[in-house]
Amino acid sequence: MQLNLKKPIIFFDLETTGTNVTNDRIVEISLIKITPDGQELERTRRINPEMPIPAEATAVHHITDADVANEPTFKQIARSLADLFTGCDIAGFNSNRFDIPVLDQEFRRAGISFDFSRARFIDVQTIFHKKEQRTLVAAYKFYCGKDLDEAHSANADTRATYEVLKAQLDRYADLPNDIDALSDFSSQNRNVDLMGRLIYDDQNREVINFGKYKGRLAEEVMRNDSGYYSWILQGDFPQNTKDCFTRIKLRAKK
Repeated sequence: MQLNLKKPIIFFDLETTGTNVTNDRIVEISLIKITPDGQELERTRRINPEMPIPAEATAVHHITDADVANEPTFKQIARSLADLFTGCDIAGFNSNRFDIPVLDQEFRRAGISFDFSRARFIDVQTIFHKKEQRTLVAAYKFYCGKDLDEAHSANADTRATYEVLKAQLDRYADLPNDIDALSDFSSQNRNVDLMGRLIYDDQNREVINFGKYKGRLAEEVMRNDSGYYSWILQGDFPQNTKDCFTRIKLRAKK
């Protein structure tokens, strides 16, 4: 089944130096941009992360320091990449919890202010987990009947994710072919920040979603625990998360 699109959507996947959203860097990005008329633009680019690639990361994606030594840095491609993403919805596999926050961090380091709030996010992994509870390799085999021979290659993973979503739409009659509805279905919570450290409750109030204050209203915590906000600012949190806490803190002072 082809996607029912109102505007372009980008499927993308990252290979990185590790799994720390705040500090690790992109070494490869692959994307497929699909327009409402069905045209596809496919791009893959390796990136010099300006830091050594740990052996354990290379063991997963097989990209070495030598492979990226002569590639551009993220800052050198950031503007053109942001232009490519502008006006698009965004999809991936585990992208809501990892790829999108990592990309946001990289844009910030490059001095690019990219407004992710204008996009709808579709996380194919969440749809898969809600329906079948497996991994991308298993999803590709289950839905598409093919082996993912180059798993952890950004290009192969991106193409597989795109194909899996189309196959999911074919398989599940109750899965709507609509980007807004798919975005809602593939979200675990209604996130305030990209990482989901803050979520909205049923009254659209920001609620802390981790740690000792999990389930508490963020504005209430900001008023009653003066040290908590300082701890957030000094902690190992993405800047996007810190910005959301800052907006709540400023509002709590009024």
